[in-house]
Amino acid sequence: MVQSLLMWHHVLDLNAFYGTRLGQLARHLIRRRIRELWRDVSGRRVLGMGYAIPYLRPFATEAERLLVLMPAQQGAVPWPHEGENLVALTEEAEIPLPDNSMDLVLLVHAIECSEHLRAMLREVWRVLVGGGRILIVAPNRRGVWSWMERTPFGNGHPYSQGQLARLLRECLFAPGRSLNALYLPPTSSRVMLRAANGWERLGQRWGRPFGGVVLVEAEKEVYAGSPVGAGRRRTLVYPGLVGGLRTATRIRQSGRSQLNKKTA
Repeated sequence: MVQSLLMWHHVLDLNAFYGTRLGQLARHLIRRRIRELWRDVSGRRVLGMGYAIPYLRPFATEAERLLVLMPAQQGAVPWPHEGENLVALTEEAEIPLPDNSMDLVLLVHAIECSEHLRAMLREVWRVLVGGGRILIVAPNRRGVWSWMERTPFGNGHPYSQGQLARLLRECLFAPGRSLNALYLPPTSSRVMLRAANGWERLGQRWGRPFGGVVLVEAEKEVYAGSPVGAGRRRTLVYPGLVGGLRTATRIRQSGRSQLNKKTA
């Protein structure tokens, strides 16, 4: 893998994709698989990295705290539309959070684009509590979505489950459960899109390795020691970061009924 040739998706392109019918369907199918792995995040501190906001809405009424960090190379958009912003802009390999401050970290549209992949994952290791979990959603190198550049899953470096597991072990995580999603071809055909659930059922039964994306969960290994370079990081402060953490708690406590009426 040649890291110097990788490029982050622009946030406006990602936002535009998830505004399309295909993007909304992809969000629904992937979100459903994420829920299979993280069924309840009540009382947990959740961090989304990359472009994770399409998948975080269900957690807003459960998590103790919810925060999204978007890399400077990608750009950022404010989220959610109600209340204070929960998004902060940061460098991918310098997360502006204290050690052991998060319980769960979700990476979407992140590792396939990162120019400092291992440094980013080591930063994730640092901010996770002991036993905290990371969940990576990445393009599957064996799936048809990674061949089509008209979607975000067709750009950057795709991975197999085995490659992600090895990468996570190198960065002091213990790989656990893994799933696939997006067996529907990336098409604009209304007939095909209406059959998406049928494609998912068939794929999960007969073609499990060939989904468009792969999801791999892993746990922080505390006994392995601190990652190399963890002590050399700068302390970064970004506007809205502290306010965003406060707002996540308010959304969970007082906005539950309002959020449940909204569709993502």
